[in-house]
Amino acid sequence: MDLQKTAKRALEAMLKAGFDAAQVSVSHSEQDELSIIHNEPSLLRSTTGQSLALTGIIESRRASTALTDLSDAARDRGISELIERARLAPVDEANAVSSDQVASFSQGPVAGDRALLAQKVEEILTWRAENTPRMNLEEGAAVHSHGEELLLTSAGTELAATIGCYSLSVMGTASEGGNSSSFNYIGGVANDLSGAHAADQFGIGEMLRETEQQIDTLAIDSNFVGDIILAPTAVGDLLGWLLGQISDGALISDSSIYRDKAGEQIASPLFTVKSRFDGPGHAAFTGDGFVAPPLTLLDKGRLTSLLPGLYGSRKTGIKHRPAASGWVIEPGSTPRADLISSISRGAMVNRLSMGSPAANGDFSGVIKNSFLIEGGELGKALSETMISGNMASMLQDIAEVSSEHL
Repeated sequence: MDLQKTAKRALEAMLKAGFDAAQVSVSHSEQDELSIIHNEPSLLRSTTGQSLALTGIIESRRASTALTDLSDAARDRGISELIERARLAPVDEANAVSSDQVASFSQGPVAGDRALLAQKVEEILTWRAENTPRMNLEEGAAVHSHGEELLLTSAGTELAATIGCYSLSVMGTASEGGNSSSFNYIGGVANDLSGAHAADQFGIGEMLRETEQQIDTLAIDSNFVGDIILAPTAVGDLLGWLLGQISDGALISDSSIYRDKAGEQIASPLFTVKSRFDGPGHAAFTGDGFVAPPLTLLDKGRLTSLLPGLYGSRKTGIKHRPAASGWVIEPGSTPRADLISSISRGAMVNRLSMGSPAANGDFSGVIKNSFLIEGGELGKALSETMISGNMASMLQDIAEVSSEHL
């Protein structure tokens, strides 16, 4: 596919149709995937995909659509329908497209190694059979993905990306006799999988071992207040809540508790969060057409910036700060074993299951795939146990961050 030709023709067609401003994003993707089904290697398949995303603004009214048929006829029909939808949309002076953002990004393996995918699947299945035979891998996959994208706007933005990466993932339950664990899953993305055994990547082996330990669980018979350790699979909920609080939705609705907190201490001094917008599988630009420079979002607990997109910034008056996907927590200095030994009673939480927290951060839900900590020792797996707390307080009450990191 000629991305440049496709994108420019689409942009020209949108302006010719009457849009005052427009954004076009065209992408092409290829993927090799070797899947796992019920502890056996399954289908090896190669797939391709393409899409054309169109956003148009006319008289401050905005509409968007996405097409998978990139023929001229389908594009022109899509544009005709889009401009009719835009004319019916509400007037909003905050609608705009990015201007003069020009950059090109390239990383990761363009061509995949199918033999490597087969090797990683074999490593996972052999390791499971030898070390965690009670674990049933219901699904899993070793994947190589490659994609190209070009984003253009009528105001001079041209952002291009060529990204390749590998990924591994597994999911399933463990069982013995009439007992079984809760469903569990793990996975990750990297530019290369050849440097380590598959069980040693993304916590796969640890997850399989822990899931076997969760066949027999302990029910807590009384309420108690205790400390928790959030595993990487659970800490994403905490970080995701924070990102939601400082992004467009909460800022525009004025429901963010951090609306006026940029530059202030909102978390423990032990907690530092940095961007990794150029991590495996990512390109450092945003969906609304801006280059996303590196950012230390929390600097020893101090919130350095809010993260409104272009629309959110124009709507609220808050300074625009482009942010793509990909964040990392800076490791601490305390080994995980010492974290556990410091807790008299609490839990090692691997997964949180809950709805969206309240506007003030209050939440309640269920911890899954988790373990009791008692007397400084990791104990039995917990049956699905209720938990409640406050996200903002959790950020402030961080006592330690482990030195181990994925």
